[in-house]
Amino acid sequence: MTHPAFELLRREAVAALNLTVEFYRHRTTAARHLHLVVDDPHNAFLVAFLTVPSDSTGVAHILEHTALCGSQRFPVRDPFFMMVRRSLATFMNAVTANDWTAYPFSSLSRKDFDNLMEVYLDAAFFPLLQPLDFAQEGYRIELERPGDPEAPLVYKGVVYNEMKGAMSAPARVLGDTLSHHLFPTITYRYNSGGDPAEIPNLTWEQLRAFHGRHYHPSNAIFMTFGNITAAEHQAVFQERVLHRFDFLPVDIRIADEQRFTAPIQVAAPYAVEVGGETANKTYVVLGWLLGQSTDLEENLKAQLLNGVLLDNSASPLLHALETSPLGSAPAPICGLDASSREMVFACGLEGSEPERADAVERLILDVLQQVAAEGVPLQQVESVLHQLELGRREISGDGWPYSLHLMLSALPAMLHGGDPVTALALDPILDKLREEIKNPEFIKNLARDWLLNNPHRVRLVMSPDPHLNQRLAAEEAQRLAARKAQMDAAALQNIMQATEELKKRQEEEDDADLLPKLHLTDVPQDLPIPTGTTDRVGSMPIAWFPCTTNRLVYQQLVLDTPALADDLLDLLPLYASCLAEVGSGGRDYLQTQAWQAAVCGGIGAQATVRGGVSQVESFHSTFTLSAKALSRNQEGLTQLVWETYHAPRFDELERLRELIAQMRAAAEMRVTNNGHSLALAAAAAVFNPAAALNDHWGGLAAIARLKQLDNRLDDPDALATFARNLEAIQEKMRQAPGQLLIAGEAQDFAAMAETLQARWATGAPVGQAERLASHPLNPQKRLAWSTVTTVHFCAKAYAAVSYTHPDAPVLSVLGPFLKHGFLHKAIRERGGAYGSGAGLDLDSGTFRFFSYRDPRLTETLADFDRSLQWLEENKHGPEALEQAILSVIGSIDRPGSPAGDARRAFHDALHGRTAEQRRLFRSRVLQVSEDDLHRVAQRYLHPETASIAVVSNAATLEKEAQEGWQIRHL
Repeated sequence: MTHPAFELLRREAVAALNLTVEFYRHRTTAARHLHLVVDDPHNAFLVAFLTVPSDSTGVAHILEHTALCGSQRFPVRDPFFMMVRRSLATFMNAVTANDWTAYPFSSLSRKDFDNLMEVYLDAAFFPLLQPLDFAQEGYRIELERPGDPEAPLVYKGVVYNEMKGAMSAPARVLGDTLSHHLFPTITYRYNSGGDPAEIPNLTWEQLRAFHGRHYHPSNAIFMTFGNITAAEHQAVFQERVLHRFDFLPVDIRIADEQRFTAPIQVAAPYAVEVGGETANKTYVVLGWLLGQSTDLEENLKAQLLNGVLLDNSASPLLHALETSPLGSAPAPICGLDASSREMVFACGLEGSEPERADAVERLILDVLQQVAAEGVPLQQVESVLHQLELGRREISGDGWPYSLHLMLSALPAMLHGGDPVTALALDPILDKLREEIKNPEFIKNLARDWLLNNPHRVRLVMSPDPHLNQRLAAEEAQRLAARKAQMDAAALQNIMQATEELKKRQEEEDDADLLPKLHLTDVPQDLPIPTGTTDRVGSMPIAWFPCTTNRLVYQQLVLDTPALADDLLDLLPLYASCLAEVGSGGRDYLQTQAWQAAVCGGIGAQATVRGGVSQVESFHSTFTLSAKALSRNQEGLTQLVWETYHAPRFDELERLRELIAQMRAAAEMRVTNNGHSLALAAAAAVFNPAAALNDHWGGLAAIARLKQLDNRLDDPDALATFARNLEAIQEKMRQAPGQLLIAGEAQDFAAMAETLQARWATGAPVGQAERLASHPLNPQKRLAWSTVTTVHFCAKAYAAVSYTHPDAPVLSVLGPFLKHGFLHKAIRERGGAYGSGAGLDLDSGTFRFFSYRDPRLTETLADFDRSLQWLEENKHGPEALEQAILSVIGSIDRPGSPAGDARRAFHDALHGRTAEQRRLFRSRVLQVSEDDLHRVAQRYLHPETASIAVVSNAATLEKEAQEGWQIRHL
């Protein structure tokens, strides 16, 4: 049934996705509504707008933030973050891409869903957009020393600091720079997030005008998913928003880029540390502009060509890049980008030199010419189609909810005038491609016409510049000094007054009762946890978890990590990363990669560690080999897992050399993207073996060791020794006790059981190895890592308790209580960091504070301590406690994918977190009192016992490092 204000344009059942797609248009404003009909109470909503910036001031990004700072119906200072703590949402966010902004959420609770819908609609269409919110979220000018007119001026602001951090990442700079030159005349040439040098050119008046033009219903897209009917959604849209608007005849469509008549070459710098290594640090990338992403047949052909060239190490272009001596690894932006109106294909190398640019370009073009002349085997093309089918059918949800994944798949088509229904109902196009690929000329023509004969090509050479950040800082200081020189005493007084006004506003207590909320009485009584059955395959235990997977099967071989010598223990994560990337079963790695692509949708291994369920001093580590496939390929999947475990080839020395170089490149990217996680791991590593081992395997010290190893492996003897060490680990793994986990559709289990019995009747793990049971602690409690970054990542950790300790639920609630009540205001709003928080890590038994992309360092560390003073010196009332409890319950109850939830249930139980204990923990969370919070803070959180770790830069650490800090360089 359709609401009278809307007209139904199209309805189609999509059997491959088990849903029906309905596409509507509002009769008055032309707002569009895409509804995905499924029998699922996990309802989701998204409202999106085509946003077309005309500069790099970050107007769309700053508007995304500022719109969530109060609206007409909800005139409170921070409704978005206030709703985060008053909700059981399974997802809440706001996202700005290069040509759209979206506000998505999802929830399992109908009441919660309706509450969030009210707030989101009002925030998007009727925000207050007050100047002080613009100053807080976007940027503002303050005196470096507030109240001192002699002090220099500085820029502050959440988005400003976020983008300073984002632009510290070479991969982000590389992508933005390539886009700038591929799209020289349209909106994609601009940094949609905001260039820190350009952000201060944006005015509040421009922000309001951008909202009025872009956030109108005539430019709006509504998307919904779940078991609430389209008519019910449309009634809310009409009542809350659409009846207040008429059609706005404003054309903000994105034009086609003007095509080049010949390729161009450009050069650009990126920042590295002063005194840092510059040799073999250059990126050389080629980028092509392709056709429109809304042409879904062309889009799938582009995905097919991308897969043929780059899908795995057996693909011709990726093989050439991985094995080339011209660089250390494929560039981080290799592949197809179909998210914009016109698609982009890019490839290249990192770890190169500027003088090698011609040779890199020739390498790439030679491969393309070979493909255009000779084609590729049909089986390889069929494997790529297989990967496309598997990716389309998989029910994801362990990161973003599956509903939002589907919505975002259809969003580009809706934004740019395409067909969103066909964007989800792709089977006819896939069927057509299956016939077309049988023509030997098909791939040849795509490579020739879309790449080789396409003159709209950019060659970008991006080289390291140790002085770039210094120059940018000096230019910023000069601009601010020039601005101050033009100010009289009254102007300076206005700045000081604005600073005080913002501080006063940030300290105001809003009337939270203006916002809808959930209560603890709205919390579901039970925690759904998947259950499985156990059996044996030969001598090996096996667990079967039936779940809805759209006929995919997930298989894991789970081993107890064996005790290893120290030098081998250091290498275990690298062994895990190499295991599925080398040859197996007598095949070389190219043959194995091709087999993997034909059989499965991914295979990989990982070593993990979790603290003891009742004692933080103990731990349990497992090594897991995971793979997935369509159920029709379950026999091949089982054979693949068996051979990967039994017969990996660590004698392919050049392959190992390439893999370590690629791992190093990926690890270095993690620092600026996930610096807070790395700092948290380092801070916790002093307290117990589980935390220490987690940091040792995946933390900053592990990245440093990886870089050292990479530097050594050009020596043939060192490379041979590394290979022998991997073989030694492999021998230990063959002796480790293990078991199998299967998640999939119950109808497929009988055939799978027969296959598994036949394959694992021989060669099951023998279970003789001693289990890894000890690891030394990291003795350094004041640790600072220096790297290339213009912002900081701060962490402070305390020894706490194990999972089953009665204080664990209380400490879990204390984290969001401190975040909501003090840290968010002090560190994000006043301090300008992009994020901050606190909480109990149940796997390591530590309580941890953190900040993310933070302009401050020692002041934030002090704010961590001040949050504890705030807790003790104030009575906070029942509502703050209820909100903290809701936050914890929301994180406990948040579902993943069906297969992901099954895997979690299995691994939780394996590590002692049984279903009964998980439910007991949840029930104890609901019983936490404010007195409990004071008690555990007084018992466990004494600042003099804390461990500190930070990620910063050399200049800041030289000024702010405190006595006793150990400074290490990445």
